[in-house]
Amino acid sequence: MGALDHISELFDFSHRSSSRKLKKNKQLQTVEIKVRIDCEGCEKKVKKSVEGMKGVTQVDVDPKKNKLTVIGYVDPKKVLHRVQHRTGKKAEFWPYIPYEMVAHPYAPGAYDKKAPPGYVRNVLVDPESFNLARASSLEQKYSSAFSDENPNACSVM
Repeated sequence: MGALDHISELFDFSHRSSSRKLKKNKQLQTVEIKVRIDCEGCEKKVKKSVEGMKGVTQVDVDPKKNKLTVIGYVDPKKVLHRVQHRTGKKAEFWPYIPYEMVAHPYAPGAYDKKAPPGYVRNVLVDPESFNLARASSLEQKYSSAFSDENPNACSVM
């Protein structure tokens, strides 16, 4: 039977298999989104916005950190767009990493003061903070010596 199957595949003139595009199987992903959650109503609204999505297996909301975690076979951009569209809130991918993962020393201005305790902004992903975080200590010393925000700055100017 093996030879007959091989021959029948060679002389198969149906265009069904060639016209269909092959879909890639989505990987199981964890999508973390920062969205402002003020009350229990906001929490329910954010959770319900993604619970019905195809491929979602688990939804966790942490109102203290303003964090939404979605686990499933989903596209991260679609999840972000759906949260923004359904809730009407400003949402972005989770920009923070645990403090222990940051290489030291770090530039003090590169990190968000709104970050949850124990977290700092990921400067490798955030292009605005990347240049400041990578400044050498000599550059930083000279740039902060004449800063208006530095109380110990030079007052010659």
